[in-house]
Amino acid sequence: MESRIKAVEKHLEALASQTPVVERLRTIPGVGLLTATALVGFVGDVARFPSGRHFAAYLGLTPREHSSGGHRRLGRISKQGDVYLRMLLIHGARAVLQGAQPKSDPDRFRSWALEIQRRRGHNKAAVAVANKMARIVWAVWKFGKPFQSRSQASPDGIQ
Repeated sequence: MESRIKAVEKHLEALASQTPVVERLRTIPGVGLLTATALVGFVGDVARFPSGRHFAAYLGLTPREHSSGGHRRLGRISKQGDVYLRMLLIHGARAVLQGAQPKSDPDRFRSWALEIQRRRGHNKAAVAVANKMARIVWAVWKFGKPFQSRSQASPDGIQ
């Protein structure tokens, strides 16, 4: 079984090296080989989404809205869209949160994630980071530029 998994990973790696968008998506923290290839295979053309929020909503990572009149109530995530892609993004978000813990000087994305985790708890933070990752995936894919991690004071990069 292990040798078969390694063979499939090598095959995926070979396919990924031929697809520039997969290579760019893998520059995003929490997006690895499986997530990038699954996104490209499932979504197809990202240009059909007008914004990163629409893309995150398509994956079911945005809150449900129960509003009436002047009252706006946001609930849990909608869970619409592909379960597998959402699971991959949430697991990637958990990896981002776990990897940000030992760092003494995290970048803006990781420090934001740690602040959400401190305020809301690990599980809600993982979903929030997955939502943010989906929006970053949309931006990286749409504009064709790799993700550049920004330090706290640096003004350039996609975030």
